[in-house]
Amino acid sequence: MRQASYQRKTKETEISVSLNLDGTGVYEIATGIGFLDHMLEQLSRHSLIDLTVKAKGDLHIDFHHTTEDTGIAIGTAVAEALGDRTGITRYGSAMSPMDETLTRVALDMSNRPYLVWKVDFSRPKLGEMDTELFKEWFQAFAQAAGITLHIETLYGENNHHIVESCYKGLARSLRQALEIDPRKADAVPSTKGVLGGTM
Repeated sequence: MRQASYQRKTKETEISVSLNLDGTGVYEIATGIGFLDHMLEQLSRHSLIDLTVKAKGDLHIDFHHTTEDTGIAIGTAVAEALGDRTGITRYGSAMSPMDETLTRVALDMSNRPYLVWKVDFSRPKLGEMDTELFKEWFQAFAQAAGITLHIETLYGENNHHIVESCYKGLARSLRQALEIDPRKADAVPSTKGVLGGTM
């Protein structure tokens, strides 16, 4: 079973994550940020990754540290659960519609982290959460998990729908990319024989 647990403790946050890449989408999320909890629940449910996240952060300052460090912690656990990434399909993509919004997500579990973020918001906040923090979460997650991640909202008006379509698109793309390829279950999906590096 591809499972991992990870704990991150700094002067700003204390976060524990456990996950199972071969789960059924069972989740238990408590970050202290209601909207982020909702998005991480969507990520678990639609990727079928079982996910437990417990976070305590300096929310009296703002939500930045907790949001970013949660992305780091989940991404690190994903990378640990993957090991050398033998047998994975590697690539995933999704067109994620939500009412008037459509977001395109494509990713490569390349172990070469990179984020392309083409998502705009018309409001600075969703509830109490700054909309600029969503890019920080995706950046932290992609970096820690070793994912080349492209996210583009093609169109949309409702900011809640825009963010949710990004998380659901990521979830569906992960579900594809993390699947074991039955035709090459014993091989790393690269002509180099290893994923990572600069080429």
